[in-house]
Amino acid sequence: MKIRNVLESCLYGTNLDEMEAFYGDLLGLERYSGVEGRHVFFRCGNGMLLIFNPDATNQPGQGVPAHGVTGAGHIAFGVPEAELEEWRHKLEAKGVTIEAVVEWPAGGYSLYFRDPAGNSVELTTPKIWRMSEAVLPDEPDC
Repeated sequence: MKIRNVLESCLYGTNLDEMEAFYGDLLGLERYSGVEGRHVFFRCGNGMLLIFNPDATNQPGQGVPAHGVTGAGHIAFGVPEAELEEWRHKLEAKGVTIEAVVEWPAGGYSLYFRDPAGNSVELTTPKIWRMSEAVLPDEPDC
């Protein structure tokens, strides 16, 4: 037996409308489902990005164990290296502050910025982990 991939990644934010606009409208992720005041889910490739309101999910008795976090989380999205500068310009044009641009020892670089809840969001290439861009689909599937 062997684990195959990460199926779900979770971030938390109390204003789900802002989070939906950020991840759906700005970053272009496909909205999958949502429950007002509790969560909004996005499809991203072969996985899901789950955004929860921690005030709602930290309550017992919802069929799954209570969960939530305090403080900022982190997520990194893979993009082709040739698109990173275009992303940088798009984000800055929409008023998103780029916190850092990091060049990595293995090659490639990352753009870091914050979502409306303060989570750290990274756009980067698989090269930073010594992976080929072949792991990225030819067309965006998020």
